[in-house]
Amino acid sequence: MLRRAFRLLLFVAILVMVVFGVVAQSQQLAPDKDQVVRIAFDAQDLQTLDPHFANSTNDRAVCDMVFNGLLRYKPGDIKIIEPDLAESWEVSSDMRVWTFHLRHGVMVHPWNGHAGYELTSEDVVYSFLKASNGERSAYASQYTGWKFEAVDPYTVKISFSAPMPEGLVKVKLTDYAGGFILPKKPVEEMGDMWARTHPVGTGPFIFKSYTPMSDVVLARNENYFRGKPYLREIVIRYIANVNSRNAGLQSGDLDIIDGAPEKPWVDGWKGVTGVDVLAFGPGERVGLYFNMSIPPFNDIRLRYAVAYAIDRDELRRAIGEAIAAPLYTTVPELLPGGPTREEVQAMGLLFEVDRERAKELLAQAGYPDGITINVTEDEKGENRLPALNIQDQLRKVGINLKYTWVDHATGDTLKKQDIDPILTYVAWRPTADIVFDNFWHSDAIVAIGKKPNDNFSHYMASDDLIVSARQELDAEKQASLWENISLRILADMAEYPLYMKGFVCAKASYVDMGYELQSTVALYSQINELTRILAH
Repeated sequence: MLRRAFRLLLFVAILVMVVFGVVAQSQQLAPDKDQVVRIAFDAQDLQTLDPHFANSTNDRAVCDMVFNGLLRYKPGDIKIIEPDLAESWEVSSDMRVWTFHLRHGVMVHPWNGHAGYELTSEDVVYSFLKASNGERSAYASQYTGWKFEAVDPYTVKISFSAPMPEGLVKVKLTDYAGGFILPKKPVEEMGDMWARTHPVGTGPFIFKSYTPMSDVVLARNENYFRGKPYLREIVIRYIANVNSRNAGLQSGDLDIIDGAPEKPWVDGWKGVTGVDVLAFGPGERVGLYFNMSIPPFNDIRLRYAVAYAIDRDELRRAIGEAIAAPLYTTVPELLPGGPTREEVQAMGLLFEVDRERAKELLAQAGYPDGITINVTEDEKGENRLPALNIQDQLRKVGINLKYTWVDHATGDTLKKQDIDPILTYVAWRPTADIVFDNFWHSDAIVAIGKKPNDNFSHYMASDDLIVSARQELDAEKQASLWENISLRILADMAEYPLYMKGFVCAKASYVDMGYELQSTVALYSQINELTRILAH
């Protein structure tokens, strides 16, 4: 009896070993020479690899792999902010001073024949001074009133003239936008223009080469402070044609591709052997902005006519409801200070489709026979479909959008030049304060503001509330102020919120991201030191 029990236990043990051996074998790494990821973005080319100017997915993604912040969003989960270049910090009791203690031994990448060197507080202060300089950064307004001091080689002090809420400080020190740390010596030696195509950071991957209209190549940072990355190399390709990206993944020439945020594309990859489709958020908010300073949209009746002409649900169905989530105000409901649908409806600001009302308002504005408006639009796939749907919907009430299609980089540049009376813009900002600072403060009026940013509407009606909310230390009161600003903007119809666009990509199953991807502000399927190629 005992002998039988022993044999049974032995058999079970052997079976477990075999099973786990198979699993372990299936998770084995590919040879080091094969640890290369080839990723394709939906773009013709990059615009800049200076993270203090980068604002499109194809630029920010490269910056994400090259640079670090004092803090970082936990890979795959933006609800958690954790240490990055800083290993610890303290906040003064009056909330006016933050003191950060840097990691020792963080190495700056080599550049232009120079060996790397250890990052110090001097680099961090230099980077934030650059980020807060309007001539050297697109995010300068986020650091107004901030002071930076190198206390010693490993200590950085950031101080404010007034108490600063914790929630507004951390997000501006993360691995995002102005929070990315650019080491001092490479930029000082080579200049800002050089840095736009030769990024030098401290991240898991080192810039190797850039071929215009083709690709960027990154190499493993052998001295990365979190450990040597698995991947030997990353090749980032710019392929605007979705069919070409699809073919590259199918043939094995690509490992990860930007998806088309459309239901047919997602459905087309489901069930394909050896391919995983990743859908993740929080995504980007998509809004229709009106230039209120010039005809024809200086007339609120015409802005309201557009709002009543658009059926959000029809637009979301065209894109794919799993990809396009509802959006009712300039600050999404998922952020503190974002009004709910019910709150918007209670204020009479839901603007549910009413095309007869739209025609009446159009006539009252002086256009009984309709109006034609010239618009420059981005031909990028994810923008083209909603643009055509909006064009079709507005045509039904007599508003004719006449598009001139341009490539993504040109389109983004032209929008910043303030040439169109109406435009669609896709963006993500991590807090209500940054949304208002970038899009709705008069200083941020595109092209002509004191600190030009993304105020496409030339809006000037909420500066006082924006400043008051920023200084409010009580979180509930602050959120209430933000909600009031959102509702005011909606009542003025400075922007018509369209939808929240999620991200989708497809990858070969042998690519192990190294973490669970739920959400990321990096705007792509984030690659880091844990990403690897499994044997296949």
